[in-house]
Amino acid sequence: MLIELKTPEMSESVQSGSLLVWRKQAGERVRRDETLTELETDKVILEVAAPADGVLVEIRVPVGGEVKSGEVLAVIDTEAGAADSQPTAAARVEAPQPVPQATAQPAVPPAPEKPAAVLPPSQRRELGRQDAEPLPPAQTTAPAVPATIPEKRPPCPPCADSPERNDRHVRMSRLRRRIAERLKEAQNTAAILTTFNEIDMRPVMELRARYQERFQKEHGVKLGYMSFFTKAACQALKAYPLVNASVDGNDIVYHDYFDIGVAVSSERGLVVPILRDADRMSFSAVEKQIADFGRRANSLELTLEEMEGGTFTISNGGVFGSLLSTPILNPPQSGVLGLHKIQDRPIAENGQVVIRPMMYVALSYDHRIVDGREAVSFLRSLKDALEDPARLLLEL
Repeated sequence: MLIELKTPEMSESVQSGSLLVWRKQAGERVRRDETLTELETDKVILEVAAPADGVLVEIRVPVGGEVKSGEVLAVIDTEAGAADSQPTAAARVEAPQPVPQATAQPAVPPAPEKPAAVLPPSQRRELGRQDAEPLPPAQTTAPAVPATIPEKRPPCPPCADSPERNDRHVRMSRLRRRIAERLKEAQNTAAILTTFNEIDMRPVMELRARYQERFQKEHGVKLGYMSFFTKAACQALKAYPLVNASVDGNDIVYHDYFDIGVAVSSERGLVVPILRDADRMSFSAVEKQIADFGRRANSLELTLEEMEGGTFTISNGGVFGSLLSTPILNPPQSGVLGLHKIQDRPIAENGQVVIRPMMYVALSYDHRIVDGREAVSFLRSLKDALEDPARLLLEL
């Protein structure tokens, strides 16, 4: 019986995918649940497995082809036996037949060419050539002196011994193209403005140092900074709901839930999986989920559902050493929080100059619905909670 291998159903936000590779060729046997091909979408890579045992008799979409949900990729014959496992006539490529050679004739050596005069590299007409052109005939009269003596310029550096200068064109992945489209969409649509503040991270660092060993032993994961910022952001979003809202035409959509997107860098590009109902998650649950996102982002195991939606995003450029940045919104969200490197800096405290571990934080927001008062107040709330972490537990 012939059965069709089809593209799996994709989410509404993903319209199509590109076929990356075929792991089997026409005529080869396949096993049920064996991965036959991979599809790259705007967000994830989907593996398509064989629905039954059989022989792959036809491939309908070549590598690089674009497909949509439910499109037929290939045909499998479930009744084909072992004898049918050889490539079909359509799949076989006949080996080229040897071309009969004519009767060998004695080779006639070519006439020797007149050797060309070779110039030193600095005097060659074309830089980088291994063979210079022959010298022109010597002039019997002196050349005319130009009316204006051209400005003497230093000779170009010789390129004969330099490495080759090549340009390589590498097609962007669908994920990279989608990232570019969304970032440009945000800049073209939203009125993006960024406000800044700085946070004394000493209280959080002391709390982590005090309970790190016990926390890791109890929960099996390290107590990082992201759980503190996630909980503090949720608390600030509750106080300033416009930062958690979005624009839909002429409407402002208020979200009474807090799905926090966490920007994760992977080999394929930036992905933003979502912490659902992050305000209800414990510190350990947040840390475990973020660690899991990081592992599965690099192994391309994140699902479309895990990256759908989101009401607010946190991006931590500090892990790469960034001291300050202006993050771009993740449409249709109205706010994104940028975290940065913790650095010892002198600050004024109780009339004294002291050294403290400080972090700059940035909030980019959609000025169409969020005013500066809400944005600045949001960052102030975040600062107060992190400089006195007890507020996170007491929700103050």
